[in-house]
Amino acid sequence: MRNPFVTNGYAGAEYFCDRVNETSDLRNLLRNENNIALISPRRIGKTELINHIFDCDEFRNDYHCFLIDIYASKSLNDLVNLIGKALLDTLRPKGKSVWEKFLSAVSSLRSEISFDMNGLPSWSVGLGEITNPAATLDEIFTYLQKADKPCIVAIDEFQQITKYPESTVEATLRTYVQKTTNAHFIFSGSQRHLMNGIFTSPSRPFYQSVTIINLQPLSLDKYTEFAIEKFEQNGKKLDQDVVPVLYKQFDGVTSYIHRVLHILYSRTEEGGRCNVGMINEAIDFIVRMSADSYESLLYQMPLKQRNLLLAIASEGKASQIKSGKFVKKHSLLSPSSVSAALKGLLDKDFLTEEKGVYSLYDKFFVVWLEKKGLI
Repeated sequence: MRNPFVTNGYAGAEYFCDRVNETSDLRNLLRNENNIALISPRRIGKTELINHIFDCDEFRNDYHCFLIDIYASKSLNDLVNLIGKALLDTLRPKGKSVWEKFLSAVSSLRSEISFDMNGLPSWSVGLGEITNPAATLDEIFTYLQKADKPCIVAIDEFQQITKYPESTVEATLRTYVQKTTNAHFIFSGSQRHLMNGIFTSPSRPFYQSVTIINLQPLSLDKYTEFAIEKFEQNGKKLDQDVVPVLYKQFDGVTSYIHRVLHILYSRTEEGGRCNVGMINEAIDFIVRMSADSYESLLYQMPLKQRNLLLAIASEGKASQIKSGKFVKKHSLLSPSSVSAALKGLLDKDFLTEEKGVYSLYDKFFVVWLEKKGLI
């Protein structure tokens, strides 16, 4: 029987915890042709929520829904490539009449599309191989505007566009989004300072163009209810205090709690009971599996970034990190060196920031640092 604490993406409504209000609100906003910025730290469950929004008869039947992860993109060329591939991959199972409309639109790449032995198209364009990304982007938005159904396009890790070498990407996308009345967009992002800059700064093209939703962690009560129910559905017992302990340790971040519950469930025999005493061994197992990666990450990190990361990790949640007091307490070089190191750590997603308070993204990394005696 399937482990109900799924750790590798969205597995359907049966394995999705709560988010009833958020799901209802987002579906209603999309039905009424709103564009949305969905913001929260990584591993809270944004991507799974988007998949859950798309996972209903109405959205499957009445819309074309596309989810595009642009985390790995580094330029406009990469962005266009990832969007084109995601659109074709989504449309391909819907039949020849559907995907042919898309291929007709992207005439600049028609010769680059390959077909398998069953006549189904495949996106054969490699990253960096689009010779005129501006023209291809125009063709993609032309398709969205002329598609046979309304389109919902979710772009995950949207803050990546701020790191592209091209300076006009925001303005270009804003223009296309504004003109494309047959498609509406979810711009999902995990780096709050960059996402807020895009959507709340009066000088930026996307200012006041979306409904901003800041996704919060699942409530402890709902999470506890969900976990106990999943154990019971499969003939197992989960003590009432297990989820509160995990919730506190991992600040309510879904991914970490889910991964530990996944291990705890697998180690609880049918008819057996899972208790708090099993938690540390489950966490130790997860951390051991990643120990070599953590060792390499720390070794390869520039010294100033490493020292700042260890200083923040030792605090758990650190504020005023550019102050003389923080610099002196943790034997850092200077406030200016902290600023430079901080930018690098934020850009690499080692840290998350919430209202001037910094902490490490990877809570298992923190556990590993503690076990190594580094904090």
